[in-house]
Amino acid sequence: MSWLCLLILLATCGLVHGTWDNCGGICGLRPAVYDYEHLVDYFEETRVVGGTGAKEGAWPWLVSIKHPRIPGTRHLCGGSLISAEWVLTAAHCFDDVRNISVLYLVIGATQLTKPGRWAVLRRIKQLRVHESYNRDDMSNDIALLELNKPVQCNRYIQMGCVPDPTQPVSELENCYVAGWGATAARAQKSSDLLQEAKVHLIDLKLCNSSQWYAGKIHIHNVCAGYPEGKIDTCQGDSGGPLMCQESNADYFWIVGVTSWGRGCARVRRPGIYTSTQYFYNWMLAEMAASPYGSAS
Repeated sequence: MSWLCLLILLATCGLVHGTWDNCGGICGLRPAVYDYEHLVDYFEETRVVGGTGAKEGAWPWLVSIKHPRIPGTRHLCGGSLISAEWVLTAAHCFDDVRNISVLYLVIGATQLTKPGRWAVLRRIKQLRVHESYNRDDMSNDIALLELNKPVQCNRYIQMGCVPDPTQPVSELENCYVAGWGATAARAQKSSDLLQEAKVHLIDLKLCNSSQWYAGKIHIHNVCAGYPEGKIDTCQGDSGGPLMCQESNADYFWIVGVTSWGRGCARVRRPGIYTSTQYFYNWMLAEMAASPYGSAS
């Protein structure tokens, strides 16, 4: 396949599944972070329950989905920008939302009360929830939001990479979660500053064993965290990304969407995520089927 044909194909499908996208040619990179003088120290110091505040521009595909009736920061759920017009999130975020027109999205912010001049606000043109989503067992907990207007990339707004079925996701080791959710298990208030934490991918069979989640995990889930707990996603982090860095490369893959868990940061109760790789073809089909036009 020629480079021209490849570029046309990627621009047409709209989903960022490698290192190309329709917003400047790359995905999964963090240009603002690369300016920090001590990048290695930055990674080692980050530990979100159990997390730390993220540096500005640390995760430039992170999106805050807001509801005007929520007190404080208005933060409802997280999401990830995967093309100039589409945000990936969790289906359960909209269980109790009767009118999506009241929601709005903030893209490119690290601190919600001080988003900065590079951040942008968007409305939702349409919501596409997986047709087999079940709120009772949290199966197929994935959704897409089409923006009312495309975004332009900058140092603080970038596309996230989504792994296609050929990527060896289970072999990735340098993984992180990030979100504006509660920073303590029983906290009701979301965080103003984006929190991040390093986590490990946990074998699905172990996660589903009798002393862990005892068969409640689906084949389309990803399990991440620590056996001893202490670090985990929590309330308000739903819909946000589980991200793993490509080996010997700078870019990150969005390998999961924050879905559910038992409490926050409990022993043998790590976070459960919806696998983006499993639903890769579903995402492509939904964006291509948009009645408002292509996803490019």
